[in-house]
Amino acid sequence: MAVLRREKGQSLQGSRIAVSILIGILLGCVFAVFYPHGFFSSNLAVSQRRIANSNLQTGSSSCESPDRIKMVKADIVSISEKNAELKKQVRELNEKLQLAEQGQDHAQKQVLLLGKQQKAGPFGTVKGLRTNPTVVPDESVNPRLAKLLEEVSVRKELIVALANSNVKTMLEVWFTNIKKAGVRNYLVVALDDHIVDFCKSNDVPVYKRDPNSDIDSVARTGGNHAVSGLKFRILREFLQLGYSVLLSDVDIIYLQNPFDHLYRDSDVESMSDGHDNMTTYGYNDVFNDPAMGWARYAHTMRIWVYNSGFFYIRPTLPSIELLDRVAGRLSREPNSWDQAVFNEELFFPSHPGYDGLHAAKRTMDMFLFMNSKVLFKTVRKDPALKTLKPVIVHVNYHPDKLRRMQAVVEFYVNGKQDALDPFPDGSDW
Repeated sequence: MAVLRREKGQSLQGSRIAVSILIGILLGCVFAVFYPHGFFSSNLAVSQRRIANSNLQTGSSSCESPDRIKMVKADIVSISEKNAELKKQVRELNEKLQLAEQGQDHAQKQVLLLGKQQKAGPFGTVKGLRTNPTVVPDESVNPRLAKLLEEVSVRKELIVALANSNVKTMLEVWFTNIKKAGVRNYLVVALDDHIVDFCKSNDVPVYKRDPNSDIDSVARTGGNHAVSGLKFRILREFLQLGYSVLLSDVDIIYLQNPFDHLYRDSDVESMSDGHDNMTTYGYNDVFNDPAMGWARYAHTMRIWVYNSGFFYIRPTLPSIELLDRVAGRLSREPNSWDQAVFNEELFFPSHPGYDGLHAAKRTMDMFLFMNSKVLFKTVRKDPALKTLKPVIVHVNYHPDKLRRMQAVVEFYVNGKQDALDPFPDGSDW
């Protein structure tokens, strides 16, 4: 009986398992029919079906217009090429930026500033950059002066002289002969009111600066060298306004228009204190040191200084830097001579502890732009040279300036052949 009951229980348990299995199979069949991609991935299936349909439509469209495929491919190629070009430009700009930040390769930076790099030409044909670009004029620096220069200048050029009452007589000889030479573009920077009135009464273009305590004290009472030093500060505004200036002392006689004899290829074009070809244009000077034996002879390069009382200066950055350097040193070294400082800043090269000025310079023809040493020691004694007519004569070597200026006028303008004879080669003291 007990065995029968046990067998009956086992049979009932086995039937339940079988029914459960059967129900599971049936449910699986139902889900397989209604949810072939799984119960939890219905949304994914819908998305995939949409993508498939979209691809089918695209494929159908592409098949219908093969020209569009070519257009798309061409666009891809064009975009790729542009992308490569942009990458190249970015690389080049980065290289330029690195060069600029290094601050070491000045020549490279100048090329980047002025234009594209160039290949070197055949042997003997390569010429370096000589003429620097001019600055952008800035009339806000001095609107009153800008208006005056527009009226006085010719082709953005003019002669400028500084004068106070101490040189009034020489100033009159100066502008009288400028007028006779046919020069119209000249201006006197008056350092006191008396010179303003004097110039206006003689129909001479004149300009007086706005009051400046640092300049006015020197301007009123300063001697020749002191007044000469002021020009480096005053000329700066002329250059900032975009004008080239032929700076002139008043102990100069004009016999021709100097603007017809300028090259204009350098930042500074100056007359020389030299008295012959060697001293004017430079020479190899051999220094003898016997103690060195075999190496006793040392070669040096020499040139006599530029005259800071007559030079043509273009409105370039190196020119303005030169004026700033000279004016700065003269203010810090009040006992310095402006001509010495002018030449030191113009010629001394860069060396440890000092950055030299990168300015282009040209020496004027010594017989056209003649100093008084050349005239009285050489020219007046040479029959051939006496027939030459200089552009200007600068009485810079002699203290009896007015008398010699008048004699120069007598000789070259009035034709008095013995007008220069009474004077010694040098001075009496």
